Amino acid sequence: MPSPLRRPDGLPERLGGDETLVMGVLNVTPDSFSDGGQHDDAPAAIEHGHRLIRQGASIVDVGGESTRPGAPRVDEDEELRRVLPVVAALAAEDVVISVDTMRASVAAASVEAGALIVNDVSAGRADIEMGREAARLRTRRGTPPVFIAMHWRGHSDVMNDLAHYEDVARDSADELAQRLAMLREAGVEDRFLVADPGLGFSKTGAQNWEVLADWEAMASHGLPLLIGASRKRFVSALGVDRDLATAAISAYSAEHGAWAVRVHDVESTLPAVRVGDRLRRSMRR
Repeated sequence: MPSPLRRPDGLPERLGGDETLVMGVLNVTPDSFSDGGQHDDAPAAIEHGHRLIRQGASIVDVGGESTRPGAPRVDEDEELRRVLPVVAALAAEDVVISVDTMRASVAAASVEAGALIVNDVSAGRADIEMGREAARLRTRRGTPPVFIAMHWRGHSDVMNDLAHYEDVARDSADELAQRLAMLREAGVEDRFLVADPGLGFSKTGAQNWEVLADWEAMASHGLPLLIGASRKRFVSALGVDRDLATAAISAYSAEHGAWAVRVHDVESTLPAVRVGDRLRRSMRR
């Protein structure tokens, strides 16, 4: 049986219901693995945010630092310069914004500019202030931001060297559980937490498929789940259209009860997600 679809608190009512949400990726970077340089100035990025919403995205995930394997880090000022104008412009139009950052300062500035979600691929490991900041912050809705915590072992320059596990699905779930416990100790409430198994991060191609296949391990935290497989190397390695392959993973994720899928191509994913939603509702009967 599929897992129940769980939702975090603190988001607009229009994001309720029993459907898996589609989060559109908006990289305001010159070097992201898939779309680097396509939206690396504010006007182009804002227009792409509009395009993602028109295509059916419920959330736009704005990031100013590439996390592709081997990517160098950008400094704080540059990350802020990239993301804040985009976050502010789209949030002013009532777009639900997630900021993809590992820095507490960028999270705070983005929430002040209107972001409702902080998407930290390090789950607070890259910046020891992140957990306390996430607990302290309040969005314009008067609630803490939703905090997405991903399984992560190290920065982009070393993560490919860290893919050693006894049982990748169970080990990564256990490690994420430890991070979630630390976030709770810092004051982040469960009702605002989302778990992400970290596909593509410190995992080989084969290991990513093992993680996806063990839904029980991914869902073991009892939290809403975000699945981010879009255009990653293990998907592209199938030798088929990477967006259609991503859509298939998105349908699988929706069928199993994912809260949201994070994708670059919303248009191909949205129909697949609705099929997965429909199957899940039928399987519960």
